[in-house]
Amino acid sequence: MLEKFEAICVAFSDFAWGYHLVALLVGGGIFFAVYSGFKPYLYLGHAVNILRGKYDDKDSPGDISHFAALSSAIAATVGMGNISGVAVAIATGGPGALFWMWVSAFFGMAIKFFDCTLAIMYRGKDSEGNIQGGPMYIITEGLGQRWKPLAIFFASAGMIGMFPAFQANQLTQIIREVVLLPNGWASADPFTSNLITGIVITVLVSFVIFGGLQRIADVASKLVPTMVVLYVASVLFVILSNIENVPASFALIFRDAFSGDAVLGGALGALILTGVKRAAFSNEAGIGTAPLAHGAAKTTEPVREGLVAMFGPAIDTLLICTMTALSIIVTGVWQNPKSNGVAMTLEAFQSAMPGFGQYVLIACAAIFALTTLFTYSYFGGKCFGYLFGAKRQHWYNYIYVGSIIMGAVASLTAMVGLIDGAYALMALPNMFAALMLAPKVKAAMNDYFQRMGK
Repeated sequence: MLEKFEAICVAFSDFAWGYHLVALLVGGGIFFAVYSGFKPYLYLGHAVNILRGKYDDKDSPGDISHFAALSSAIAATVGMGNISGVAVAIATGGPGALFWMWVSAFFGMAIKFFDCTLAIMYRGKDSEGNIQGGPMYIITEGLGQRWKPLAIFFASAGMIGMFPAFQANQLTQIIREVVLLPNGWASADPFTSNLITGIVITVLVSFVIFGGLQRIADVASKLVPTMVVLYVASVLFVILSNIENVPASFALIFRDAFSGDAVLGGALGALILTGVKRAAFSNEAGIGTAPLAHGAAKTTEPVREGLVAMFGPAIDTLLICTMTALSIIVTGVWQNPKSNGVAMTLEAFQSAMPGFGQYVLIACAAIFALTTLFTYSYFGGKCFGYLFGAKRQHWYNYIYVGSIIMGAVASLTAMVGLIDGAYALMALPNMFAALMLAPKVKAAMNDYFQRMGK
């Protein structure tokens, strides 16, 4: 019975992440970029000034600063997928998968601009009268109340898609394999040690998430810059240690990106699907999580938040995922058929930093996983509050922390399939609303740049 349920969940996930979703995300991103005339890409310098607080107004509606909103969004996207997900993409699709991750991320920046501009433009009020942003409110405030079933659909999928099982499981496993087992601190039976690790993770996460959005944003604002600098510095060391292989690695990426029999259905089609899927998991462009974070920013200028949000895919995929992929390719560990996922990234670190590379990676992995766990609780809680009332939103946190322990000790084949499928379903109503309201964003963009003399 369990095996049949697992098979159904895996099939559901495979169907949800099919070519139709690739067409929606990549096609939607290309449309947004062309429709905007690529203008948002030209004003990333202006976005830096927004992040620096040059245009901040403490009396503007919202809960957190532009920087805190971006940090919260990045905290959600930069997770174990940047360490293990990239390795999975290379193991299954080859080095060329990175090229398609770049393509997806570039156009994903346009999706983030439109999505997060709408998150401020169409904020609504929850059942307690508090101002909120996110796809649910974009749909009801922007498209009208007759589209509320679509908002309910997004919130229902989001509540499941934000469960922390994957992050908790991967963090528990890397702690067991890198720290506990080598030092004789874990028995052959993984249940007890995984349970203890899961409880420790739960305590740490609970301390943050039960403090509400402000505490999550404060912690994210401090941890995100630290984790980005630590990880990039570590991976740069790996790459520089193999600097002679860098030119050949880039040549391999571009050559491998176009290998295959056919764009649709053949080896190349599978390669494109792998790259786009991993990029979507990584930077979440089009999924709808970013508007949940950016919708809380203190601003009356929607376009400003859209510009700030564009840094998400750039930092997450174009920077961090690229660094991970290069470390795997230049060291040659991607050719080891026995390595996959986090083990492949671990092997790359160990080859350049014998004896301590594994501890550097686990430190990065712990920060990546924890910041994602913090932020997912907020996203899932907002979806729960939309469905069941804002005063009950905190109930979701109890369900959430319980699922961390379950994720740490359980076999996750069925749950991960269910979560992945729900995650994909979030993109459908979110992208539909963004496409329908694109003219509103373009008008706001032109007006803003004209007023700012840009």
